[in-house]
Amino acid sequence: MDTNIVALFQELLEQQFPIKCTSDQLRLRRAGDYASRLSVHVNQLNFAIREATGRSTSAHIKARIIDEARTLLKNTDWRIIDIARCLGFEYPNHFNTFFRKHTGVTPLSARREITQSADS
Repeated sequence: MDTNIVALFQELLEQQFPIKCTSDQLRLRRAGDYASRLSVHVNQLNFAIREATGRSTSAHIKARIIDEARTLLKNTDWRIIDIARCLGFEYPNHFNTFFRKHTGVTPLSARREITQSADS
């Protein structure tokens, strides 16, 4: 197992966060982006990540994007379209679909739930 690749991937992933302003944007969104930056073949990266964690490279990236989306929805008053753009989604409806697929609710619904629970 190549723990060096795993550690470098995790470091690169975390370096993109937190997103602090609406002009920030994720540069690395796919496993291939990370593999290129690490100068390894995407298959080598995927193998190392899966062997070390039991999850795919893409699953780690998606989970981190969802975590950041939740944080932005909770802690900012940014429009959903701005959050989508910061997270690398060209179209807000793609972000809505992605978010709903991974959380079961739309970003707007998630924001409302967060706001209501904070008011309680």
